[in-house]
Amino acid sequence: MNASTRLTPDTHEFIGKRVLVTGGTKGAGKAMAKRFNRGGATVIVTARSAPDEEAGIHFVQADLSIAEGTAKVIREILDRFKGVDIVIHNIGGSSAPSGGFITVTDELWQQAMNENLFPAVRLDRGLLPSMIERGSGVILHISSIQRTLPLYDSTLAYAAAKAALTNYSKALSNEVSPKGIRVNTVSPGFIETDAATRMIQRMADKDKSDYGAARQKLMDMLGGIPLGRPNSPEEVAELVAFLASDRASAITGSEYVIDGGTIPTI
Repeated sequence: MNASTRLTPDTHEFIGKRVLVTGGTKGAGKAMAKRFNRGGATVIVTARSAPDEEAGIHFVQADLSIAEGTAKVIREILDRFKGVDIVIHNIGGSSAPSGGFITVTDELWQQAMNENLFPAVRLDRGLLPSMIERGSGVILHISSIQRTLPLYDSTLAYAAAKAALTNYSKALSNEVSPKGIRVNTVSPGFIETDAATRMIQRMADKDKSDYGAARQKLMDMLGGIPLGRPNSPEEVAELVAFLASDRASAITGSEYVIDGGTIPTI
C-alpha cells in the first residue's frame, strides 16, 4: 500500500467554498485541486498550460509571473465567482543553472522573485479585500524547506524568494487575522511528482543504474530523508486541505513543514 492510498480525502467539508489553486495543473498543485474538488468545493486553477483533465474544475490560463497575468485572474474571479474563500499560492519554481552565486544574474534573481513571491503578493492584494468584507477566508502560501536549507549550487535565488514568501506570509497573517482571515505557510521538502520521477529516471539512465539507486542518490544530495522516501503530492495536498478546513480554525501565522525529517533541527 503506497502513501496516497492510505489517505481518505473524500469528505464534503468544502461544499459551498470557492477555492483558487495557482499552478494547479501539475504536480502537487494538481493533487491539491483534486483534493478540494473531492471535498465539494468550487475549484479554480490557474497556470500557463491547460490541464490534462478538467472534470469539475474551472481553468483560467494566465502567466502569474507578470502583473497582467495576475490582473486577468483577479478580474475573472471577481466577475465570475464574486471572490474566493480559500487561496492556495502554489506557483513557483527555479530554472537557474548550477554553478553557485556567480551564475545568478540580475535577470535570474528577478525571475525568481517574479515566479515565487510576486504572484502571491499581487493576488492577495486583489482578492483579500472581498474576504475582509465578508470577515472570513483562508490563504495558504506554499514555500519550501529551501528557505531554511538553501542549495547554493543551483537554487540560491529560489531559496531566497521562498524565504521572502514565508516572511511575507507571517506579516500578512498579523495584519489580517484580526479581520477573520487565516494565513499559513506550508513548506514541503522533496515531492515525488511526475516531473521528479522523470528527472530521477534521467539520472538513472546517465549513471547506468536503476530508478531506486538514482532516487536514493537524490535524497542523499538533499542531506538524507530520515523517513526514507520523498513526500507524495497527495500527502502535501492533505496537509493543505487540513489547514484550509474548519478543523484548523485556530491556526494562523504558522509554518508547517512536510519533509520526512529532512531538516535536521527544530
